[in-house]
Amino acid sequence: MPALPGIYQFKDKTDKIIYIGKAKDLKKRVKSYFQKKSYRSPKDQSLINRIFDFEWIICEDEADAFITEATLIKKFKPKYNVRLKDDKSFPYLKITNEQFPQIDITRTIKNDKSRYFGPYTDVKSMRRLLDVLYRAFPIRNCYIELEDGTIIKKGLGIQTITESDYQGMIDDMILFLKGETKALEKKLTKQMQFFSSELMYEDSARVRDQIKAITSFKRGQRKLEADFTNRDVIGVESKDNHHVVVILRIREGRILSREKISVDTNDTIAEIFRSVIINFYMNAAYIPNNIYLSELPTEAEELQEWLSDKNSRKVVFNIPKRGVKLKELKLANRNAKLLLNEWMLNLAKRKDYIPKLLTELQDILRLSKPPRLIEAFDISHLGGTDTVASMVVFKDGKPYKKGYRKYNINVDQIDDFESMREVVFRRYKRQLDEENPLPDLILIDGGKGQLSSAKESLDKLKLKLPIVSIAKRLEELFIPGESESLRVAKNSPALNILKQLRDEAHRFAITFQREKRTKNIARSKFEDIPGVGKKIVEKIYKRFQNTNDMKDLSDKALAYKLGVSQKIAKMIKKLLT
Repeated sequence: MPALPGIYQFKDKTDKIIYIGKAKDLKKRVKSYFQKKSYRSPKDQSLINRIFDFEWIICEDEADAFITEATLIKKFKPKYNVRLKDDKSFPYLKITNEQFPQIDITRTIKNDKSRYFGPYTDVKSMRRLLDVLYRAFPIRNCYIELEDGTIIKKGLGIQTITESDYQGMIDDMILFLKGETKALEKKLTKQMQFFSSELMYEDSARVRDQIKAITSFKRGQRKLEADFTNRDVIGVESKDNHHVVVILRIREGRILSREKISVDTNDTIAEIFRSVIINFYMNAAYIPNNIYLSELPTEAEELQEWLSDKNSRKVVFNIPKRGVKLKELKLANRNAKLLLNEWMLNLAKRKDYIPKLLTELQDILRLSKPPRLIEAFDISHLGGTDTVASMVVFKDGKPYKKGYRKYNINVDQIDDFESMREVVFRRYKRQLDEENPLPDLILIDGGKGQLSSAKESLDKLKLKLPIVSIAKRLEELFIPGESESLRVAKNSPALNILKQLRDEAHRFAITFQREKRTKNIARSKFEDIPGVGKKIVEKIYKRFQNTNDMKDLSDKALAYKLGVSQKIAKMIKKLLT
């Protein structure tokens, strides 16, 4: 293992990633997990007990490692990492990179030289901000190709504006988004006075309206004490393993925005702060010089260095002890407490909520309780090859994609019954071994034969779980021990939810089956290269999510990562292109 900065991934015996971390020195960091220590936290000990294998990725530097770590955590959601509940779709305001830029909302950050502002966790507030921007700055919001040097100004009739004047307006808008409204108002006031002195009354009126829009926006912001230093204040409130982090963006003595991030974890506050800071500031266009919080995050010095590099000026973490800054921290904590109480209340409501269709399903299938957790199975193969199985999960009548599973089936020939027998046994043998929750109902895609096969596996495991099958042709329901199908109205909501489950399991199985077939075809292509065998092909699919990741590497870097010669690496890249 190299003594270089990078990312390490710990895996369990099923090859599932359970933890992702970053390190200045990969060799030292990974080694530290397996050294004897007098004390380890229960979480760390549990992690170490489950480590079966690990992989690593070399990064250019520590800053690159921070970003790669956050990206991979978001993608794979490892069990032992801090997982932010709100980070899947942070929205940003994007100023496009074109002759006459536009501003729009996006949830995808691209390396396209556009400017991104955010993130904004409160979408309603962000949209209100966008409305203010359109009122204050008459920028275009169309996708029509414009003639060089001219544009039709929104809201001002058919007029023209030079590219340089338009860019000046974009620069003003950037000042506004950074919260530097005082400097912007001063600049616009000078412009208005100039236009007025030159008898350019229309231009003067336009600038006057811009100032009005900005002033109106400022009035809506909460004013704090007269400290005009730009800063972010991060508060947190916790209950059990539920945490809410609030970030107050304070610009020129006013609260510009209040962002909220929810976290479910048993990690320390310092670890939560670290994860929140990385994710929140990863794509931020503007980071203030000062960030205030109740305690320093884990790896505080490294984080400060990373933020300073991004910001091109020093960023410092501060723990306020008195005065205005302490009041602001208490305000952030108070906001976090209110939002946490709201979250916990909604959580309790969702927990107690049972859709009517589940109660109906309970009656039809004669169950002891409403089936709030349902697991559905399907088998798929193509021409008798690449047989796979899928399992999808519905919680309270809605898909729970985190619980979805794919299975490669070991049956040598086409045998749906044996395939179903295998997948059901594997699923619930593991659930029993790991002491995981069992479903309230099992749904099998198929008729009485598939149902009997699944029931045999449950009997073998000595499990008495409610189980039902749904046959495609007539949408009939079968339960064990009864030769006739259940009589259910075709428009029954209960039947519809089972059909949705069946269709979702089928879709998931088909998708996996096609992926597997495509991968097998690609694997055979790689193996046609002299010197490339199955082990190298396996490395390719383990270390790279797609072929573009390989194409972007140099021959030397690809050779190093795969453990092959540069000649072979060059042939692999040639095949890809």
